[in-house]
Formats: sequence, C-alpha cells, structure tokens
Amino acid sequence: MNLADALAYVESLDILGMRFGLARMEHLLAELGNPHRAQPAIHVVGTNGKSSTTCLSAALLAAEGLRTAAYLSPHIVGWTERLMIDGDAVRGDVFAAALTRVRDTVDHLGYAGDDSVTQFEVLTAAAFVVAAAAGVDVVVVEAGLGGRYDATNVLGGGAVTVLTNIAREHTELLGETEAEIAGEKLAVAPDGSDRLVIGRLDPAAAAAVDTVMAAHRLSGWRLEREILIDEADGACSIAVDGTVYRRLRVGATGRFQRDNLAVALGAAQRFLGRPLDANAVRATAARVRVPGRLEVFAGAPDVAIDGAHNPAGMRALATSLVEVFGARRPVAVVSVLDDKDLGAMLEAIAPCCTAVIATRSSHRRAADPAGVAAAARRLGTAAEVVADPGAALAAALQEAGPAGAVLVCGSLYLLGDVRPLLLAARPDDPPRT
Repeated sequence: MNLADALAYVESLDILGMRFGLARMEHLLAELGNPHRAQPAIHVVGTNGKSSTTCLSAALLAAEGLRTAAYLSPHIVGWTERLMIDGDAVRGDVFAAALTRVRDTVDHLGYAGDDSVTQFEVLTAAAFVVAAAAGVDVVVVEAGLGGRYDATNVLGGGAVTVLTNIAREHTELLGETEAEIAGEKLAVAPDGSDRLVIGRLDPAAAAAVDTVMAAHRLSGWRLEREILIDEADGACSIAVDGTVYRRLRVGATGRFQRDNLAVALGAAQRFLGRPLDANAVRATAARVRVPGRLEVFAGAPDVAIDGAHNPAGMRALATSLVEVFGARRPVAVVSVLDDKDLGAMLEAIAPCCTAVIATRSSHRRAADPAGVAAAARRLGTAAEVVADPGAALAAALQEAGPAGAVLVCGSLYLLGDVRPLLLAARPDDPPRT
C-alpha cells in the first residue's frame, strides 16, 4: 500500500472493538515477531498531559545521546504525527510499509466480525514495527484509553511506568470513582514494581492511588514528594530524588507544562538510573514544543489553541490564560465530543472569556453546537452558533478585533480543523507553544 491506501485502511477500522482484552493484540504482535520487545519502553498513562510528558521524556533521553521513538495519540492534523523517531514524524513511506505488514498479518490471522482488530491496535502494532526496525534505544509510549485493556498494555509496565494524573473521564469504561480509574490506569504496572513516576494528584486522586499502590505493592517517585518544583522569576528548579536541576525555563506555554517537565525528568532519570546532564536538561526544557498544547499564533488578534477536552484540562487551561493573553479575555471557539461533561468544561473556561462561539468539529461524535451555546449562556457568557469550524474561527477573529484574543479549545479534533487554517493564514509568524 502507498500512504494514501494505508491511511484509508486505518480510517476504515472501528475505533473500539467488540471484545475487551489483550489476547488479540498479543497474538498479532507475536506473528509480527514481538517488535514491542526490541527495545526498553517508558509507558505513560494518565488523564491529561500524556502527550507532553511523552514528548519531553523522549527529548530528554535524546539529549543524553539515545535514539528515541515516541508514540502519541491522538494526532492533530496527520496520522504520521503519532510516531516520532528522534523528534521527527515518521516518514510516510515507512509508516505505509509498517501498516501494510500489519494489515497482511491481520488478514493472515483471519480476524473478522466481533474479533476484528481496532484502529488503535493496528496503529500501535505499526508503531512498534517501525520503532524496532529503526533500532531505537528506547520507545516512550502514550496509552490511548485507560490502561488495563489498552492496546499498549503489552509492555509489562515498561522499564518505567508514568502516571501523569487522574481525573474523572470515560467513566462508562474506566469507572465512576477515582479509585476505579486509578485501578484501571495503574493496572499497566506489574505487581511489586518500584519503577513508577507519578504526577500531581488532587487529594481524592492521591488517596485512590495510595490504595491501589498498597494493594499491588507498587512504589516509586511522586511529584511533591521525591520530585519537587521551586519556581522563581520566570524560571524553576526541579529536584528529582535529591538531584536538583536549576534555572530551567520551560519553552512550552502553560504552568501545567512545568509539572509535565518534572514528571518527564523523573521518568528519564529513573530510566537511566542516574542524573541527567544539567546543561542538556536546560536546553531541552527551553526547546521542546508540543503542537496543540496552548500553542500561540501571534497576530492581530493573537490566537491560542489548546487540546483541553475534559474538565480537569479546561481548569488547567484557564489558570494559564493570563500567561498568554495578559489581562485580555479571549473570544472562545469551542467544540466538544458528545461523551464529555460539557457543563463542567464550560464552567471552567467560560468565565475567562468574553464570548463563546460554539461550533462542530469534523469528528462524527462532535456534540450539537446549539447545546454548547446554551450551556455557555446558562453560565452568563454570551454565545452564538457557527457550525463550520473555519467560519467560527473567522467570526471569533472579527469579534475579538485586532487588539483582542481568540482561544480555540474543547477537542483535539477541532484543533485538527483549525490549525491548518492558522498555519496557512500566518505563514510568517510561526506558532509558539
């Protein structure tokens, strides 16, 4: 298959299968020669911050001289964004060849009907095939959904298991309580593992994680315990198990990226079994950007796009807006998927905005924008419906005016619709994140 045919095959697959479990994925990988065992892995699970933490972990290890692969989900614009080799998206021909091999193996195994492979299983298998063929030293793998039944849970927790945080999301699949969600996500770590790195947790999530860790004899490093952040004068110091990395300036925008950097530092140091080079850490912290994570397109007006797509993500975004816009309150372009807690999401972000323009992303499960607008109005925020994402962006730009600000948020799929328009409209002003 060429790349177009390969991606058409991927897009033809169901996102979720009819049967939970890892037997099908393990069988498929065995037929492919177990490429996931070709190199050690760092396995990243959690509710928010997984992609940023994955990218930062890979970049920190690359700065130590390792060849790295980073597997991300979902992408924003193109499928090849899901696998980064040494910091660059995988070449299209390489990705197509891996997908062809996986498809041929699937056909040989006869998976069909209720036992058909899912889109994520195929992408994950192809990513392992590419990483193994590239001969990387480490692959940093972001889980897709949950942990226990996720297609990435064939790594045995990896050399390091990272839990970025926990918030209530996908409750129909992961459970209604923090304890149930913690159990699903930490199920990727084998009993007795002492190689966990855990991010910032609110009190309820921390209690849930403590319970799961005690039940399964898990231990490791946790932000605000073995990993500490000290902020001052626009820079920060991060201590990891007694090693202090000073004068770090985080290039990625948003206060939440400091947490992600701290967790990534913990993962990299845990993986290497030694401290990292402090100068390399400073350079990496300043350099790494993650598209779609509080990414700013300067202009008149300024536009920021962010992939926050659940209440916890929206709250983190809201606390970072002053860092981007100062005292200006943006006009927000918002689309969400229909399984999200719309009320809680808008409760976090709408008060920070002058108005909400509700739209519908190109994803088939995008919520009715009329409902989004109605929810914003109930919170006292002016709102209108512009169903087409491009037209919604144009309306927001006009309403904000040259001196104003625009925020695009609520769904990574909305960013996929809007980001190419911004890149085309502002080619001389590269985005910053």
